[in-house]
Amino acid sequence: MSNFFRLVFNEQVKLYARKSTWIMFGILAAIILGVAIFGKTVGNFDEDQYGDDWRQQLEQENAEIAEGSSEEEVANHWGIEENNYYLDNDIKPLEYDAWQFVVDNAMLSSLLSLFTIIVAAGIIAHEFRWGTVKLLLIRPVARTKILFAKYTSVLLFALTSLVFLLVFSWITGAIFFGINGANPLLVIQSQNDYTQIAAWAEMGRSYGLRLVNLVMMATFAFMISSIFRNSGLAIGFAIFLMMAGNSIIGFFMEYDWAKYILFANTNLEQYYRGTPLIEGMSLSFSIGVLIVYYIIFMVLSWLFFTKRDVAGH
Repeated sequence: MSNFFRLVFNEQVKLYARKSTWIMFGILAAIILGVAIFGKTVGNFDEDQYGDDWRQQLEQENAEIAEGSSEEEVANHWGIEENNYYLDNDIKPLEYDAWQFVVDNAMLSSLLSLFTIIVAAGIIAHEFRWGTVKLLLIRPVARTKILFAKYTSVLLFALTSLVFLLVFSWITGAIFFGINGANPLLVIQSQNDYTQIAAWAEMGRSYGLRLVNLVMMATFAFMISSIFRNSGLAIGFAIFLMMAGNSIIGFFMEYDWAKYILFANTNLEQYYRGTPLIEGMSLSFSIGVLIVYYIIFMVLSWLFFTKRDVAGH
C-alpha cells in the first residue's frame, strides 16, 4: 500500500509541476473575480435592499413585472413566484452575500469538467507521447497499481479544483458582498416551487452533485486516455463528446432508449431543479445507469492499459 501512495504522490508532483495545471486554477480564479466585479459594478447581484417595508417593496416589484404582461406570463414569471413565496411565508429576503455567491458559482463546475477531462485524457496518453511509458512500466510495480495511482491522481485533481471553486468563491463573495451570518436560510427554486434551505446544506447538495458529474467525466476521459496513445486525440475526442452531449440527447430524445445515454444522467440537478430530461427517468434510475457506465469505463481502462504491448514505444 505504501508503494501505491508513493505512486499517487509522484503523479501529483508531475501534475502540479506543469504550468498548464496552474494556468487552469488561474483561469478559474480570474473568472470568479470577474463575475464578482461585474455583479458589483454593472450587474444587480446586490441591488435589492429590503427594509422594514419589504412587503410593500415585493408587491411593487410584482406590479412592475405584471405591467404590460399577459396573465400567462405573469403566472409563470419566476420573479413573481419567488416574491410570492416570500410574502406567503412571511420571509424577509436576505441581501445578496457570499453564501448566495457560492451557490450561484456551482455552475462553473462545467469549466472544471473541461479541466478535469484535459488532465484525465492526457495522464496516460502523455506517457506514450513523451516516450516515458517504458520507464514507467519497467518498475517492479504491477500495471494495475500504476493505473489506479493515475486514476486516483485525476480524482484528487477534480476534488481539489471543486474545493478551490467553493473556497475562493466564498472568500471573493465575502469581500465583495459581505456575509449574512454563519449559516443563513436561503430561498431556492426546487422543482416547480421554492423552498427554504440552510446555506451549508444547499452548498453540500449542489457541489456534491457536481462532484458526481466530475467523477463520471474524469473516468470517461481516463478511459479514452487508456485507449488512445495520442494525447491530442484523446483530449480532443473526450472534449468533443462532452460538448456534444446535450446535442446527442436532443437528437435522440424521442426514443425511449435515449434515457440510457450517459449524458442524460450525469446532471443530477435535474431532479431537484426543473424536471427530468426524459420521461421515465428518476434519481435512482440515473444513479444505476451511472454505476453501470462507471464499471464499463474502469474495466476498459484496465484492459487496454494492462494488456497493451509497449515494446515499440
